[in-house]
Order: sequence, then C-alpha cells, then structure tokens
Amino acid sequence: MSAYVLTDSWTMTRRGLAHWARKPVAVLVGLVFPVMMLVMFAYFLGGGMGVADYREFLVPGMFALTMAFGLESTMIAVTQDLNKGVLDRFRSMPMAPSAVLVGRSLIDMLQSALSLLVLLAVGLAMGWRWHGGLAEVLAALGLLLLLRFGLLWAGIYLGMVAGKPEMVQAVQILVWPVAFLSNAFTSPDTMPGWMGALAEWNPMSATAQAVRELFGNPLWGGGGSWPTEHALLLAVLWPLVLLAVFFPLAVRRYRALGA
Repeated sequence: MSAYVLTDSWTMTRRGLAHWARKPVAVLVGLVFPVMMLVMFAYFLGGGMGVADYREFLVPGMFALTMAFGLESTMIAVTQDLNKGVLDRFRSMPMAPSAVLVGRSLIDMLQSALSLLVLLAVGLAMGWRWHGGLAEVLAALGLLLLLRFGLLWAGIYLGMVAGKPEMVQAVQILVWPVAFLSNAFTSPDTMPGWMGALAEWNPMSATAQAVRELFGNPLWGGGGSWPTEHALLLAVLWPLVLLAVFFPLAVRRYRALGA
C-alpha cells in the first residue's frame, strides 16, 4: 500500500509541476514577495529600531515569517480543484486517498524551499551572515521547512473547509496575526505583558528563536522565559503537533467529499 501512496503522490506532484510551467508568473511573484518584505523592513524600518545589529536579528525572523507566506495559493488551488470537480474524478480512481493532498503539499514545499534559498541569497547580499557550522545551517533550514509543513497541512484542511476560493481570503486573514504576533521583527520584551506572552508561545517565534541560535545571530532580549530557553524543542514540537492534528483531519475531510 505504501508503494501505491508514493507512486500516486509523485503523479500528483508532477501535475503540480506542469502547472508551474504554465503559470511561471505566479511562481515568480511567490519568490519576489518575501524579498520585498525583507528589503522593506531592513532598510525602511530597520533604522528606527535603535539596534546596531538589527539586520542580524531580522533576517532569521524573516526566514520564519516567509514560511507562513503563500499558504493561500495552495488553499485556493485545493478549493479550485474541489469546485471544478477535479477532486471527485481523482476520488473515483483507484488511488491512495492521501495522494492528491500529499502531492499538493510536495509542490508547496518545493516552492517554499526555493523561496527560502532566494531569501538566503538576498540576506547574504545585504550583509547578513551565519556564524555556525554547516550542520547548524542545515538544521536551521530543516526547522524552517518543518514549520512550513505543519502550517501547510493546517492550510489544506482550512481550504477544504472554506470550500470556495473567495472564502479562502477570509480564512487567510488568520495567517497575519500568527505571523506578526511573534518575535520576527522585535523582541516580546518590548510588547505589553499579555501580548509578549502570546508572542513567546507563538510557533513562529519558537522557530525564529531557534534559527537565530543555530545561525549564531543575536537573540535581542526575551531571556529567562521557558519558551525562549527551550526554543529548539518548541520549534520541533509545534509543527509536529500541527501535523498530528491537521493531517488526519485533511485526509478525513477529503475522503468525506461527496459522501
């Protein structure tokens, strides 16, 4: 059975790659948007932060924040397949129920990995540097993609719940509080107490903090709290929790379509 899942998932992945070839502009926009955000915060707003090494703090935070960007494109693609009857045709075929969703997730992860590499190159061009070894760099990139994978399955499930592309825009608004109520741009120490506590426990903050540690970049405050001291642990646990919750929910929702 596992062999069929892999084969069917790869077939769905190839379908997504064919869509890339037909819509290169959409892929390009997905790569450019995080770069624009990084440039804007580094050059337009960074000077007002009053921190000499703010760029060293910001770039890893932007890496984490980028893992939340673009989820709506996958959510919209799922709802479009749903409304065009494409998923119904797939469900009528002798294929693994999870293969369609796994294939869609692999396409998203390829896009996310490419976007992360582009952002990494731009960060280096801006003067940001990592100060650890190759193992730490690879571990940091792995944590970032793990966060994306967990958020992705939450997005796939919510996309199927939304049901229509226009409803995705309302659901996608949920991404922004999670993304910006974090330590991506500033330390939770600078926020009101209740807001700082929410920011410290945010999955985005855990990954950003862990990535900064692995890259050897400044942490800028937040010391002493449990989530800050155990950022590496939380950076692994949060995405696994998201996967444990939303992967089975998404597959179950897919199986129930048209029932």
